[in-house]
This record gives sequence, C-alpha cells and structure tokens, in this order.
Amino acid sequence: MSQQILSHVEASSLKTEVPQFAIGDTVDVHTRILEGEKERLQIFSGVVIARSGSGSREMFTVRRIVGGEGVERKFPLHSPKIAKVEVKRSGVTRRAKLYYLRDRIGKSVRLREKREETPAQAAVAAKKAASKVGKKPAVSKK
Repeated sequence: MSQQILSHVEASSLKTEVPQFAIGDTVDVHTRILEGEKERLQIFSGVVIARSGSGSREMFTVRRIVGGEGVERKFPLHSPKIAKVEVKRSGVTRRAKLYYLRDRIGKSVRLREKREETPAQAAVAAKKAASKVGKKPAVSKK
C-alpha cells in the first residue's frame, strides 16, 4: 500500500521524455545555472561511467579530464536543473560500471566507438558479398 502511494507521488516529478544513453557514451549534459536573476546553461561533457537507482532517484555519473585531473559529477536523471543530455558518440562496453577508467591515463582512457551501419553502407557490403559469390576461387598451377 505505502509503495503504491510513494510511486504515485513520484510520478509527478518524473520527466516525460527521458534521454536515451548508455554506459560508455560520451555525452554533453546541459545544466541550468542560476546567477542572481539570470539563468544560463552550462555544459558538462564526458563519458558516462555509471547509472544507479530507479524512478525519481535515478542518477548517472559523468567523468572527464580537466587539466590532467579526472573530474566526476553525478547528476539526477529527472532533475529540473538538467535541460538536456546530448549523446555525442556511443562507446562499446562490456560492463555496467566503468570505474576502472579512474586508474587509466592518456589514450588508454578512450573507449571503442559503437558503429551503426547506414543503409548506404549496408548496400555496399551486400554488393561486395554478391560479387564474391559469383567469382570462382583462383587455382594456382604447378
């Protein structure tokens, strides 16, 4: 009973359009900053290394390197302070948490990029496969 009441109260604070991103993605997080009476957007860009929680308590952690130092920041996913989350590139990962990136330095921090095949690239690959099927393998004479 109390769980149903809690979920009903939380439903009002959830965002209707939740940004779609995964662990290992390089994202730009646009946060609203209030300076006096003015409001501006500040962009924090980095790699998503963790997601945790559920519902209105869902959080994600973004890591970037600034001046040779690693900086991590945790953001609540459904916060009104977050204007938008923009995915710059998708990374290939096999883990749910990328805490091992904290120990890495330089180029070893980079993740492989997840490549999505466009329809044009699929057509070229199909054409190459069809041309290979029609040819007979070369036999050397000795």
